[in-house]
Amino acid sequence: MPFLAQRSFATRAVHAGERAARPDFTPVVTPIQPTVGYLYDSMDDLDAVFGNQRPGFVYPRYGSPTVAAFEAAMADLEGGEAAHAFASGMAAIHVSLLAAGVRAGTTVVASPDLYGATYSILQRLFHELGVHVRFVNTAEPELVDQVLAATDARALMVETISNPLLKVADLSCLAEVAHRHGACLLVDNTFASPYLCNPLRHRADFVIHSATKFIAGHGDTMAGAVVTSAERRQQLYELNKLVGSVLGPFEAWLALRGLKTLPLRMRQQCANAQAIAEWLTAHPSVTHVYYPGLPARPDFVVASHLFAGRGYGGVLSFEIADADRARVFRFMERLRLCLPATTLGDVYTLVLHPATSSHRSLSAEERERLGIREGLVRLSAGIEEVEDIIADLDQALSAVR
Repeated sequence: MPFLAQRSFATRAVHAGERAARPDFTPVVTPIQPTVGYLYDSMDDLDAVFGNQRPGFVYPRYGSPTVAAFEAAMADLEGGEAAHAFASGMAAIHVSLLAAGVRAGTTVVASPDLYGATYSILQRLFHELGVHVRFVNTAEPELVDQVLAATDARALMVETISNPLLKVADLSCLAEVAHRHGACLLVDNTFASPYLCNPLRHRADFVIHSATKFIAGHGDTMAGAVVTSAERRQQLYELNKLVGSVLGPFEAWLALRGLKTLPLRMRQQCANAQAIAEWLTAHPSVTHVYYPGLPARPDFVVASHLFAGRGYGGVLSFEIADADRARVFRFMERLRLCLPATTLGDVYTLVLHPATSSHRSLSAEERERLGIREGLVRLSAGIEEVEDIIADLDQALSAVR
């Protein structure tokens, strides 16, 4: 900046080193661009970007280069036309429901087998805003069909693999039922990830991720993403400009970096979860094991078709025999390798007590009705050697018999 030479020290301190000439190279790794503002050679260009007449960036709430790179990767891996990133998975769910047309006086039909915060945003927030919410067993498509036919439903909400009881949704069947009645199918694909399943190929309308989990995969960033059509992505974009749940460039970069090893991590996590589930099935201190990769599970056939031999997910749940909350807590405290943390999908093996964490916002009666009892433990398999994970679980279970 030659013009700076004659400027004061304070002015040079602010501007020196900034706004270098555009490079003639491309970085191998997508750079982090934390800027809030963007400069154009012409104010007409800036005006055109603001008016959606040409591509570009003007303000992070409207989009930014690092976030756009993460969105492009998510759209590619899910087989969608476009993606929109959010600051969290819950923000992605919230805005997706709005983009699906959910407003006061309309109806959302949802599986009751949802992440606790998803259940609560429907049952409490949207209900208080005048939305009718119907929870229906989505494993019974005839029942879903009846409810959709009797309501002004704008959305049918399910999880590919449910949290925490690992039920698997028949996405193709549910998409057919939803579309027959003019409703959008919203699928939370967090537990399956794009490695196991692409719900858009089964005619879902919105595919939602808490990218905090398997997508980023290292427990160091919070993010959400929705993959959908270009038209619906524009709706998400316009809504989030107002809602303002914006993913930052640092978080987007971490999620994009994590995404690169998703197939490697998921392959190991699925294999570890399968081995752990089979081992727990034979353990005398365990009464129930919930994992779709067990042939005795009622949705094993659906899962095998949906995931096409790539695995059955990296998460499982199990019930400790005759365990109350205190006994489960003692079990978790005895663990040395497995970490009691309120997340999942990391490279570390993690355990969680759903009744006091993921589904804490539900009443005791609601949890009991859903089958989430005090003795239930959720485990997210990491990428450690599976024999070490099993040895840690065995010593902790033996200690609380």
